[in-house]
Amino acid sequence: MEDLKIKREELGIDNLGPARVKCPFQLSTIYGDSIVNYVNNSESVLLYNDRDKIVKTLEEGKPLLAFEKAGPREKIYFDPSKAKAGIVTCGGLCPGINNVIRSIVMELHYRYWVKSIFGFRYGYRGFIAKYGYKPMELTPGAVRDIHEKGGSLLSSSRGPQDVDEIVDCLDRMNISIIFIIGGDGTLRGAQEIYEEIIKRKLKISVIGIPKTIDNDISFVEKTFGLETAFSAAADAIRSAHTEAKGAPYGIGLVKVMGRLSGFIAANAALAMNEVNIVLIPEVPFDLNGEKGFLKTLEKRLTERSHAVIIVAEGAGQRYLMKEFGRKDDSGNPVLGDIGIFLKTEIKKYFKENTDFYVNIKYIDPSYMVRSVAANAHDSIYCMQLAQNAVHAGMAGKTGMIVGRWHGKFTHVPIKLAVSRRKCLSPEDPLWLAVLEATGQPIKMINNPDKGK
Repeated sequence: MEDLKIKREELGIDNLGPARVKCPFQLSTIYGDSIVNYVNNSESVLLYNDRDKIVKTLEEGKPLLAFEKAGPREKIYFDPSKAKAGIVTCGGLCPGINNVIRSIVMELHYRYWVKSIFGFRYGYRGFIAKYGYKPMELTPGAVRDIHEKGGSLLSSSRGPQDVDEIVDCLDRMNISIIFIIGGDGTLRGAQEIYEEIIKRKLKISVIGIPKTIDNDISFVEKTFGLETAFSAAADAIRSAHTEAKGAPYGIGLVKVMGRLSGFIAANAALAMNEVNIVLIPEVPFDLNGEKGFLKTLEKRLTERSHAVIIVAEGAGQRYLMKEFGRKDDSGNPVLGDIGIFLKTEIKKYFKENTDFYVNIKYIDPSYMVRSVAANAHDSIYCMQLAQNAVHAGMAGKTGMIVGRWHGKFTHVPIKLAVSRRKCLSPEDPLWLAVLEATGQPIKMINNPDKGK
């Protein structure tokens, strides 16, 4: 694991105040009595789990860095009979949003006996009076079967809104806990909301649940929806492989989501194991030249007469500089269409440089991938994230997201989570697995020092 270079204080979780209300759960504080235990605030999950690094840190007299462990507390901050909760979803769609919404409502209602739960519609716009979106009352009946559907019961929107108006709305409605489901841009907004609440000295808990199909939130092993996404992408790859084999010099080209991170592309390639070249944003490639992408593709076609390529949407953007540098309403880069670009360049290359007549079938399953219902594995993960988010909110934790690290659920400060973007390192074992599965060169660049 790379040296993340963070300070101990950056891992601290803010609390609204002393927790004095007895939790309605009947759990245990004694290990060995065969009853599930409450989690103490002192329990943690180490940032590093490498033995040598731990020993070195202790020998140097430095503190071990760790996240606060998630889970139900014996004493909570909010009185369930008086607490009010809100839920909002922002940004693009992702498999599992409805699962998270449903599980938050069920956990609040049946486990903590919180009866006042509101859903704010169309993202942060739902807090702003001029849009006229009335909050939706969320009951177990209202969310009963939403986990069977894709999308978001509350709908969504992109772009920032006035933070003062958002906090005015929360204060006016006496909201105790606001659960914010979203990605990098949404969580940056959540941090601003948290800071405004602190400034006003209000007792409102801000809890984030990281949602991004790209899996690019830092200090979170995996965001929900990723597994469903690459499973759905695998269906497109299967079709691309069938098409490629069905014609002489057939090429199946599949574009998947991944603005700045190649996790979907990498995992989808491994899931199918029929892919010959994977292009991701983190690994630059040359288009032309003896070691470039097009020459590599030519060698593959010469050897096997067909090829399957996966390209993440953010790969190769230096070839589309006309669009490069622009940002959308959420602050994300506006990307040129690398899929269409590669399709055109492949046709041009083989027509001008070879005797091959290539048959290219281009598939872009992006919106199909992100709008499907969560698979079984993601459904379980969504429920666990939601349950731990509710535990944190009821305990008076704030300014944090729920994550998972080394297989354990954790509390991560929002500020830390948005301080950097997680990418797929070319030195990660996941990328090595891709290289071994595809047989593609480690680097498709002509200058050996390029891309370091």
